[in-house]
Amino acid sequence: MKRYPPIYLLLLFFCMSGTPDPNTPPSFITVRGNQFYKNNKPYTFLGTNFWYGMNLGSKGSGGNRQRLIRELDRLASLGVKNLRVVAGSEGPDSEPYRMLPSLQTAPGKYNVEVLEGLDFLLAEMSKRDMVAVMCMNDFWNWSGGMAQYLVWAGAANSIPYPPPNPGGDWWKYQTFTAQFYSNEKAVEMFNNHLRFIINRKNSITGKLYKEDPTIFSWELGNEPRGVTNLVAFSNWIDKTAGLIKSLDKNHLVTTGSEGNTSSSTSGTDVLKDHLSKNIDYATIHIWVQNWGYYNPAKPDATYQPALDYALNYLKDHLKQAASLNKPVVLEEFGISRDGNNHSEGTPVSVRDKYYGALFGAVADHLKNQKNALAGVNFWAWAGEGRPRVPEGLWKAGDNFIGDPPHESQGWYSVYDTDNSTKQVIKKYATLINQ
Repeated sequence: MKRYPPIYLLLLFFCMSGTPDPNTPPSFITVRGNQFYKNNKPYTFLGTNFWYGMNLGSKGSGGNRQRLIRELDRLASLGVKNLRVVAGSEGPDSEPYRMLPSLQTAPGKYNVEVLEGLDFLLAEMSKRDMVAVMCMNDFWNWSGGMAQYLVWAGAANSIPYPPPNPGGDWWKYQTFTAQFYSNEKAVEMFNNHLRFIINRKNSITGKLYKEDPTIFSWELGNEPRGVTNLVAFSNWIDKTAGLIKSLDKNHLVTTGSEGNTSSSTSGTDVLKDHLSKNIDYATIHIWVQNWGYYNPAKPDATYQPALDYALNYLKDHLKQAASLNKPVVLEEFGISRDGNNHSEGTPVSVRDKYYGALFGAVADHLKNQKNALAGVNFWAWAGEGRPRVPEGLWKAGDNFIGDPPHESQGWYSVYDTDNSTKQVIKKYATLINQ
């Protein structure tokens, strides 16, 4: 015969059971050893890159707040609640291959509509219990970034743009941009941007950014590379992360690094680039197609070797980063539609298989509590956005999608009609988020 406790004991049990109080604000995400914690519980995630969210939230040119709301609802329904977003783009808006309009039109001068678009993005994310990785700078030219700061600082009259600019040269661009780390004037301009954003009060919520738990972390930049300026690069990481820590005691800081990349000349090292005590977690990116391991014209011959490379890259980086005792996030990876077709409605069988394999590998690594891997962000969510010309370049007035302005539009974008891909994302989001 079952014996039931008195009713007052049942009430006491339920009061102590840990049911969240809806009036209790969410806590900041923290790091303990090689794991993230949120609300005092381990936090792992499957997220996405949603770099254009700030511009979509603007009331001005390029903005569409109703679409932004729909996109956030779609992502939330898939279980995708960690979004890597751009929080620093530089003008002038007359420059090519840029996300437009820019946030910072000139040193210390801001487009108020884009700034309030960032406010709106964070406010709407907060309603959905989402968090944002705030990418503050860029080694590449599509948001202005380090190269633009150098021009503003007087290091050159113009940026030596890489492809697709006619006559563009990748090495020339990279060696130019790497000068940023040792240009005191350019660095100070960027530091001023950090101070401005971190101390900003959200015009919608009234919260200071540095006191808003909707922000997951501050990221120094998108894919910073040391190239030929390694000592200055290493010092910049430590000093810039230290500056952020001095301004904001609540949030995490990371680099935005690719890891070791496929190139020995990139000047990156997953271990050295995350050694600073001011860096809370490590990041890695994997690009089998960009790096020449996967050829969509020859999927039968190149897919499996490319997948093997990606899985080994992930495993090797986790092994190298183990001594850091910090979480690791795979924050970029992607692959094209079948046959490199960029149009809506074309097959995505290779992408679905690749996403499943990478997400599955992340899930397997998460089973080992000693493993540092803690999250993954796929590249990238396009939602209802479509390219004006598939494989063409982005122009002001076009839809924002997953591919930045300097890349073929539709290349790595996941559309809202890619139902099979969405099923893969939702399946693994459910698994990884737990």
